[in-house]
Amino acid sequence: MTTDPAAAEETEPVTGPEPGGPGAGPGADDDGGSADGSRAPAGPDDEAAAGATDATDTGTDTDSGEGGASESESEGPAADGASGDGTTAQLSEAEAELAAQRELRERIERRKAEKAGPVQAGARLSGKAADLLAAVRAVESGGKPPASVFTEPEPAPRRSAPEPVRQPQVMPSATPAPVASEAVDTVRAVLVEGGAPEALAAQVAAVLGEGADAQLRENPWQLLRVAGVRPEQADGFARALLGAECGPDDERRGGAVTVWLLEQAALAGHTALEAQALHAALAQRSVPDPDAAVQSALAEGDALVFQDALDEPGAPAAPAPSEDDGEGEEAERPVRVLIGLERYALAEESLADGLARVVNSLPKEDGSAADWESAATGSAAELIRAVAGQGLVLHTGGEASRAEPAALAATARSLGLRVCAAAHTPDGRRRFAALLASAERAGRGAASGPDPLSAPGFGAEDETGAPDGPRHGTGEAGTDETVTTVAGLLAGTEGPGRDADGMLRTDLLIVLDAPQLDVESAAMLAESLPDGARLVLSGDPGVLWSAGPGRVFADLLAARACPQVASRTPDPGPIGELVSGIGIGELNQVAAPGKEVVIVPVRDAGEAVHRTVQLVADSVPRAIGIPAEQTQVITPGHGGAVGTRALNTALKERLNPGPGRFGGFDPGDRIAYSPAPGRTVPGQVVKADADGLHLECAGAAVVVPKERVEQSVRHGWALTAHQAVGARWPAAVVVLPGDAAQALTRPWIYSAFGRAEQHLSVVHGVDQALPRAVAEVAAKPRTTRLPALLRAQVPAAG
Repeated sequence: MTTDPAAAEETEPVTGPEPGGPGAGPGADDDGGSADGSRAPAGPDDEAAAGATDATDTGTDTDSGEGGASESESEGPAADGASGDGTTAQLSEAEAELAAQRELRERIERRKAEKAGPVQAGARLSGKAADLLAAVRAVESGGKPPASVFTEPEPAPRRSAPEPVRQPQVMPSATPAPVASEAVDTVRAVLVEGGAPEALAAQVAAVLGEGADAQLRENPWQLLRVAGVRPEQADGFARALLGAECGPDDERRGGAVTVWLLEQAALAGHTALEAQALHAALAQRSVPDPDAAVQSALAEGDALVFQDALDEPGAPAAPAPSEDDGEGEEAERPVRVLIGLERYALAEESLADGLARVVNSLPKEDGSAADWESAATGSAAELIRAVAGQGLVLHTGGEASRAEPAALAATARSLGLRVCAAAHTPDGRRRFAALLASAERAGRGAASGPDPLSAPGFGAEDETGAPDGPRHGTGEAGTDETVTTVAGLLAGTEGPGRDADGMLRTDLLIVLDAPQLDVESAAMLAESLPDGARLVLSGDPGVLWSAGPGRVFADLLAARACPQVASRTPDPGPIGELVSGIGIGELNQVAAPGKEVVIVPVRDAGEAVHRTVQLVADSVPRAIGIPAEQTQVITPGHGGAVGTRALNTALKERLNPGPGRFGGFDPGDRIAYSPAPGRTVPGQVVKADADGLHLECAGAAVVVPKERVEQSVRHGWALTAHQAVGARWPAAVVVLPGDAAQALTRPWIYSAFGRAEQHLSVVHGVDQALPRAVAEVAAKPRTTRLPALLRAQVPAAG
C-alpha cells in the first residue's frame, strides 16, 4: 500500500504506513453515514405493510377458496333442476332417479342407432379439408376441380415493426397525496397562530387527514407526526395555542412523544424498544410519568406491547419446576417487554409466518434427487445440495461468491424450474446477469437438450465476448423476469409477475445482497412466494445492514432455523485480501505491486478535499488508467468540511463546472437519485424542462418532477457508504477525515473499501482510529422480535 503523500499523488507504491494527524475541520454529522439510508420510508411503506398483510390473508385462505368453488359447482345441477317446470319440482327422489335412468337409456339407444347407420365420408369436414375432398370427387367423376383449391393466396406484405420508442419514466412522488386547498388553508391558519412554519401546512394536512386543523387545536403535539419536527418545537407550538393549560405532564404530550421516540428508533433500525429503554428516553424528554405516557399510546392504538421469552444465549434460564408446584402449573419463564409501532410489529409477524410456510412446505416436483446431485459440482455443490432438499437456505460470502448462486440459478433452470433472482441495486442486477450468462454458457457444453442460452432475458455476447446483461427495453418476453431488483420485483415493474392469487410466478427466488433487506420488504417477499417454492437469501454478513428497520439476514443466521452455506471462494487480489482481513477485525498490510491499494495521509479537512479531487481528476486516470467517471468517492457523512456536500461542490467545479441553472444541476452532472428513502440509484443529468429534471439512471430515462428534485436528487461524485452499498466501481476513493473518527465502524469500513474492483485510494486523516474501529467497533445492535417469533414456529436446524 502506498502511504507517502508525494508518491500517493502520483500513486507510486511506497512501503510503511505514515498516517497524518487528525483533521482540524468542523465536526461531521455522526449520523451522516446513516442519514441517507437509515430513514424508514414514510408514505409508500404504509402501503407496503398493508400489502404484506393482504398477502398473508391470501396465502391462508387459498384452501377455503378452493372449497367454496367446488361447493358451488356441486350445487349447479340441483339449481338447474329446480328451475324447470313445476312437475319436475314435485317428483320424489325415487321417481326422479327412475326418470333420470330412463333418459340415460334412451340416450344410449340413440347413440347405438346412429353408429349402426351408414356413415357418409367427409360429412363432418369443413374448411380446407372439405374443399380438398370436393376436388378429389370432382376428378373421380371426370370434372375439373376449382383452381382456387390448389393455389395459395399471395401473403400480405410483411410490414417491418417500428423501433419502440422508450418513453421517459416519470417517477411517482413519495410525498403524501395532495389534499384540498381549503384544508391546507385551515391548517396554515392554525400553524401561523402557533408560530410554526407555514410551509408545513400541506404535510400536516396530508399526515393528519380530515379535520387536521381541529386535531391540531385539540392536541398540538400531533405536529410531531410530521417528519423533521422535534419535541421542543412541538412544545413551543403547544404553548402558543394552549397557554396556561400546557405543561410537561400533559397526557397528550406523553403519548405523542412516545410515538415520536418509536419512530426515531425505527430510523435507527429497531423494530421495537424494550420498555425500560423507552421509559428512560421519555424521562430524558421531561415526561414526568413515562408509564402513563406509554399506556396512553397503547390506549390510542398507536403502539403495541409484546412479551417475548428470553431464550437467547446469555439470558437467565427458566427455573426448573419443583415438586411443590402444582401438576397443572408451569414454571415461569423470563420475558422481556417490548413496545413497538403497529406497522413494524405486523411486518415482523408476517415475515415469520411467511418464512415458516416456506420452511415447512414441500418443494414442488422439480427434478429427481439424482438430477440435483449430478449438477452439484464445483464451488456451488454444497449450495445446490442444500437447495435440493430445503425450502429456505442462507448463503454467505463476498463478491466472488456470487458465482455460486448464479450456478444454482443455471442448474435450476436446466431442471425446468422458474427462477427469479433479485439484487439490491441496478448495478448488482447487471453484475449478476453477467454471472448467470457465464454459468449458462458453461453448462451449455456439458448438458444435453436445448440450449439454455436460448431462453430470453439473458445477456448476449458482444464482439469482445463479454456478456451485456439483460436487454432492457427490447420488449422480449422474459427480459425482466429472471434477474431483477428487489424494489422492481415488489413494485411489479420487473420480474415474472404474479398469478391470480397474487403469488410470484417462480419456483426458486434468490435474493442477493440479503443484509439490505428491511423487515417490510422481506415480509412482502416471503408472503409473495407460492407454496412449494424455494427461497435462497445470499449476501455478505460483514456489510452495513438495511436502511429500514430490522436486521433480517443477521436474525436468520442467529436463529439457525434453516441450512446455512458459507462460501469458501475468497475475493481475489490485494483489495480482496484487505477487505477479508477487515471482516475478521484485522487491518493488514497487503502487497499491491500494481498500485491496487494506495494510502494518502492528510493533515486537515482542506488537504483532504484537495487530495480527493486530485486523485479523481488526475492521479487515478493517469497512473491507473481508470477515468474519473468510473471512480466513486465515499465519505462517512453528508455534513462537515469533508462530507458529501463539500466534496461534490469541489468535484463539480473541477469535473463539470456550470452555473447549476436547473435547481443546482447542469447537464452532465453525476447524481444520486433516491426514488424512496433508503434507496439510491446513481445516474447523470440529461436536461431539464417543464416536466422536471431528466436523468439517465442505470440505462433508463427518469423524469423527476420539479417539486421532488430538492428532496430526491443529490450530486453523486461523492456518496456515503450507505448509499454505495450494493454497487461497485472500477476505482473508489474512500475519504476518512479526522472529524469523522467517531463515526467509523468495522461494517462501515468493510462496506466502503469493498466498493472498489480494481483500485482503492484511502485519504487517511484519522490516525489510529482506523485500526481501532476495525478491531473493536462492531455494528450498533438493533432490537428486533424476529428471532423469538421464528423460535415459536420453526425448530432450530441444529
